[in-house]
Amino acid sequence: MRVEAVAVVLPAHDEESLLPVALEAVRIASGHPRVERVRVLIVVVADACGDRTARVARAAGAAVVTCDARNPGLARAAGAAHALRALDTAAEHIWIATTDADSEVPPHWLAHQLARAREGWEAVVGTVTLPAGSSVTNVHRVRYEATRPSHGIWHHPHVHGANLGVTAAAYLSVGGFPALTVGEDRALVAALRRGGHRVLATAACPVLTSPRLRGRAHGGFADHLTTLTRRSTQEHQKAAD
Repeated sequence: MRVEAVAVVLPAHDEESLLPVALEAVRIASGHPRVERVRVLIVVVADACGDRTARVARAAGAAVVTCDARNPGLARAAGAAHALRALDTAAEHIWIATTDADSEVPPHWLAHQLARAREGWEAVVGTVTLPAGSSVTNVHRVRYEATRPSHGIWHHPHVHGANLGVTAAAYLSVGGFPALTVGEDRALVAALRRGGHRVLATAACPVLTSPRLRGRAHGGFADHLTTLTRRSTQEHQKAAD
């Protein structure tokens, strides 16, 4: 695939405190030497925000879409639709990358995804990591490692909207992100696989995400961490009995 433009979409609900770090990380990734000749448009979707999320995003140079849905799937879809209109480039030459407002992508994040696109992959499904100082980091790592095979390449089963990329053509062919309050990322990847698109699940370029246990979306990653923590506590209690 020849990528001429990239859309980076970040949904946000009351994220004025964490958004600046997320946007600065995306800005750095956009300036990577292997990306500098590609047009990058950053779109923040301020969804039902009662704080300064939209103002912070505009101050950082991002395009802003506002909605009042409290729906991550609809927000991601709205951001992607806005980007595709604004970029005004053929879908087969646009790459859509998504992350979250509470996450920090590594400097080579976009370069990594575009390299995979040039190899012919139509979607890149990445992993996430947690800060080393978090009390849930080790629990999360253990659960991740439990899905790793004893040998060979780890084509992991995880899907995170915080670390996802897809060609615009493939994205449009399956109808884009569904308007789900949770699991819109998994639904999109499942649709891509059903449609026969080349989907790479790789742990080569993880994204640092928030370890908070009270998230913005019910049933989202924060609830997942809460469940892991509760399960780990119960297992320790059983082992002690």
